[in-house]
Amino acid sequence: MPEIPDLESYALALRPRLIGARLETVRMKNPFFLRTVDPPLEAVLGRTVTDVRRFQKRILIELEGRMFLLIHLMIAGRLHWYPADRPGSRAGIATFAFTSGTLVLTEAGTKRRASLHLIDGDQGLAAMDRGGIEVDTADLDAFRAALRRENHTLKRSLTDPRLCSGIGNAYSDEILHRARLSPLLLTAKLTDEQIETLYNAARDVLREWTSRLGRNAAESFPTKVTAFREGMAVHGRYRQPCPACGAPVQRIVYAENECNYCPSCQTQGRILADRALSRLLREDWPRSLEELEELRSRAKP
Repeated sequence: MPEIPDLESYALALRPRLIGARLETVRMKNPFFLRTVDPPLEAVLGRTVTDVRRFQKRILIELEGRMFLLIHLMIAGRLHWYPADRPGSRAGIATFAFTSGTLVLTEAGTKRRASLHLIDGDQGLAAMDRGGIEVDTADLDAFRAALRRENHTLKRSLTDPRLCSGIGNAYSDEILHRARLSPLLLTAKLTDEQIETLYNAARDVLREWTSRLGRNAAESFPTKVTAFREGMAVHGRYRQPCPACGAPVQRIVYAENECNYCPSCQTQGRILADRALSRLLREDWPRSLEELEELRSRAKP
């Protein structure tokens, strides 16, 4: 799922292409892509774009008269831009034709989760707010209050949109590695020092990646928006060496996601239990990197 750095790069690339342009048509292959009925789709046609920005984990296109297109890409949705002198792709699930060009939304796989909301006015937009803080602009006290509002694992708290806005699976892994904290550490057990360390790590990681992706978006429209990027420390790097200590990166697999971490840097060398493998291995589950490597060596033919 695109997160803060990816969404900011989309917004940066779209602003010069859309601001001042008029929305002419919206075509959808799946009627369920549009999740609102009021205002009707016809109400936004013919209006001029006044702003494009990130709204939590969504792309917000503001139109004259304080009307908004709110696009949620979910896990597999991606945006593509075609200038006015080039025909837009027909492969998208939604096509937004502007006087300056065509914005196409595609979604990989068979599950259709991406969505569009049409919003009329600031009050309607406020109703879409999940309540999470923007870590980049929130102060330490607000960050501390968000973490301590409920007692969850750090991984869950960072990715909960009611607590922290715009952070997902990939960048939570990177933030926790930078902070040298276990993804399964409970927020109720955090010290003030650990919270400050996590706060600084979150701001640094998000700003660094937003700046890096923003430089590319300023040159060309983002075409490779992915959760797995060259230069990440642990996310998507299972069994590869940690760039800080060289220990092999480990993972916990759950549902459609996985949590990546370095045992040496984050868990005092302990291997965190993966639910599926724990049930399979039971008492043979390795408790350290050394035990894990021994188990793997015994499994080799």
